[in-house]
Amino acid sequence: MTYILLFIAAALSYFLRKLTLTGAITGWVVAAVIYTGAGYTSISLLAAFFMLASLATKGKGSKRTSGQVLANGGVSAILGLCACIWPQNQTLFQLMIAGSLASATADTLSSELGTVYGKRFFNIITFKNDERGLDGVISLEGTVIGLAGAAIIAITYCLLKSWGMQLFYIIAAGFMGNIIDSVLGATLERKGFIGNNVVNFLNTTVGAVVCLLLFSL
Repeated sequence: MTYILLFIAAALSYFLRKLTLTGAITGWVVAAVIYTGAGYTSISLLAAFFMLASLATKGKGSKRTSGQVLANGGVSAILGLCACIWPQNQTLFQLMIAGSLASATADTLSSELGTVYGKRFFNIITFKNDERGLDGVISLEGTVIGLAGAAIIAITYCLLKSWGMQLFYIIAAGFMGNIIDSVLGATLERKGFIGNNVVNFLNTTVGAVVCLLLFSL
């Protein structure tokens, strides 16, 4: 039944012009893998990310492609697959998925809303004033908004699992992933070595790894 609901959600995303056709198909596969390995907790986090991202980009008219879906949700899908293979470590993989999606949320919200509400924009490497919207350019307001997005993912996780240090692990993961995203944007992406999808995949990887490291301390 859950897989049918996920299919309906993917279809609605396509008809509401949130995803391209291939993006919707890819999104359903990603969601199905996450649900199979990591259950309702992680699929709820994916839904929270998608809703927040959709609200942040409302009115822009751009539809997410399969590449963008994999860039933001691919790491979570890999972790969901790992949870299928090693179910005894499901709790750890769920936490890492939360960190990955917190990073994706923080990046999306800070990028989209930071350009709207930011006052002063500067390059994350040089800390000199820079042009709004360029890769690697951040604002205090955008960073705070991104942190709030990560906090929403963290709170959702704790509501579904349990309260504890995991709340701070996930927020830290979202923050660090967002920072790394900006650093990569200001360096490798600006120089044309990598594209935005690769940057997003790497920042979500960082989010997952931060949760792994903090959990292991």
